[in-house]
Amino acid sequence: MVFNLHQSAEQMETGEEELLEDEDPFRRNAQIIIEEMVELNTISSEHTTLYVDEFLHSIFFLGKIKNSPKYTPQMIVGDDEMYDALKEDYPRAFELYSSQLPKRSPLSCVLDMIVHLEGQQNEDLIIKRLQQLICRLKEDKRDELVSSTICVSQKSNIPNSDRYYGVSMSTSGREAGQIVIAASCLSIWDDYVAGAVMTYYPEWVKKKYFDGTIKLSEDVRCQAFSLCKGGPMLPCISCANLFGLMKSENKEWAYGNCAEAESLSNLLKQEENVKKKARPTSTLWTEKNRQRATERVMKYLRRTLLSIEFQWDDNFYTPQMEDI
Repeated sequence: MVFNLHQSAEQMETGEEELLEDEDPFRRNAQIIIEEMVELNTISSEHTTLYVDEFLHSIFFLGKIKNSPKYTPQMIVGDDEMYDALKEDYPRAFELYSSQLPKRSPLSCVLDMIVHLEGQQNEDLIIKRLQQLICRLKEDKRDELVSSTICVSQKSNIPNSDRYYGVSMSTSGREAGQIVIAASCLSIWDDYVAGAVMTYYPEWVKKKYFDGTIKLSEDVRCQAFSLCKGGPMLPCISCANLFGLMKSENKEWAYGNCAEAESLSNLLKQEENVKKKARPTSTLWTEKNRQRATERVMKYLRRTLLSIEFQWDDNFYTPQMEDI
């Protein structure tokens, strides 16, 4: 970067900071996704502002808890005109990102927006559209705010049955991922999915006092696809342990990180018969033991937030249509 010889030291320092910000993959990818969400929102005529609102809060929260550098919403958005417009339309996201926790990661909101626009039955178009975004985000092998997989679940293999989608955690760093997994368990995931995840979370070791794992019926479809390389993906060890899927990939990801968790949560919330058949069967699956597991997750979450000096007001962020 070439500086004017008459620039002050302060001006030079500011210029260098701006350059570093532009090169930071978190900020770069955040701006790409924000622009995508704003564009998608202009296409739709109804009910998508909630997705934008929730998305902005989630991405601002992740910028807030980054180790270095930490980003304010203004630094993340970048463009002053867009910043002012977004702040006017979605004031709660700007006000509460530093005190409330998101229920899910940013690309989950993007996925909901795409599903809303394309229609849940248009699986190929939904996957293709999200893949195009991921390809842009992963230029120069950047992985910040990127979901690597998408999962599609159906109550059966009947082609015209409703499809339910989910993506893997699109956060920034291990700590952020663990925080959002805990938040999802405590706030938004179906109780069976949350219970299964909490059986292993956060230690990656199955609890001796609680077993909320489930086993899906053989006719339930739960298929993951790679958003980076394309094509179907086989279940990993974690998904086999949590949901009874046939283990095919000898890899154990963080419990709750995979796209299967969100996709199956959405399925079980809507398909009562599927949920009844998936009911946990362990004698350790009791309300008392579940409460103990929930308290363990909450304790871990609070300790993690304390370690990064995030002052949580005990609320999970919920967008509100009337405030937008």
